[in-house]
Amino acid sequence: MRHGYVIPGKVYLIGAGPGDPELLTLKAARLLRVADAILHDDLVSEEILALAPPGARVQNVGKRCGKDSISQEEIERRMIDYARAGLTVVRLKGGDPLVFGRAGEEMDALARAGVEFEIVPGVTAVLGAAAAAQVALTDRRLASKLLLVSNHHSRDKADSAWVQLADEDTTLAVYMPGQNVAARVEELVRGGLAPDTPCAVISCATRREQKVARMTLGEVALAPTLGAPALLVIGAVAAERAMAAPDWAVEKIAAKAKPEADAEDKSEIALASAAAFESRAEMLFAEEISGEVAGDVAEESAENPFDAKAAERNISISES
Repeated sequence: MRHGYVIPGKVYLIGAGPGDPELLTLKAARLLRVADAILHDDLVSEEILALAPPGARVQNVGKRCGKDSISQEEIERRMIDYARAGLTVVRLKGGDPLVFGRAGEEMDALARAGVEFEIVPGVTAVLGAAAAAQVALTDRRLASKLLLVSNHHSRDKADSAWVQLADEDTTLAVYMPGQNVAARVEELVRGGLAPDTPCAVISCATRREQKVARMTLGEVALAPTLGAPALLVIGAVAAERAMAAPDWAVEKIAAKAKPEADAEDKSEIALASAAAFESRAEMLFAEEISGEVAGDVAEESAENPFDAKAAERNISISES
């Protein structure tokens, strides 16, 4: 028996997109409305899950770093068991299932079990993030290559060196940048990327709570923690589009970084970042802030000084 163009006993690996339910494909929305069982990632939005029909088995099988979660083997077992029971199964993943979504492992498991499956693509996170930040990921004047990388990998896989990823003609899109992103920054700088390379961190792209933080590569390690899911864009395009955006504004013009008494304690990246910050702050101050506003900001800064880290960096965060 078929339920509106779906096949009972079949598994559909569906991309839920970056969060906005209007970015679902028509096919994904149709399948969700007739599914018998939905196994979804933790970060799939409630608005998308609301498409599930009454009586459907909706289960959160998401994995979050640092939290107890269901094993990959258990996820695969549930998909297979539900399919063999004659249910129409949807495995719902954030973004696109074929981009850092473990779809390869799940397709292998389903094939071994003899279970029919189908892939329904979705809008991958970097596309939603780039739209939120108004970043053209490729621009013939700035970057002719786009490289998607993840800062999260299997424990069984050897860690890869990022030194070789450094390329001024490449836009790097880093999925799941994580808490150890500072080490990746060090590698990229050693590979030849300048510490003042423009970057943007986009959190909860396409959702109501989305935020965009702009900074340089050298400032990434000091950036405020934004909510998951987050994506880091590294490359010249991050600055060019940010400066062209109509709502671009400098929310915080911090005081110029003061030299430390003991310069030897500063790393090479910190020194370069401080110099880049000073130059960029002066440029933005001249171009974006009128003399009157600048005076107000300076007065406010004197009355309410930022914390030590913010005083050494100019990081703009905007809500869309």
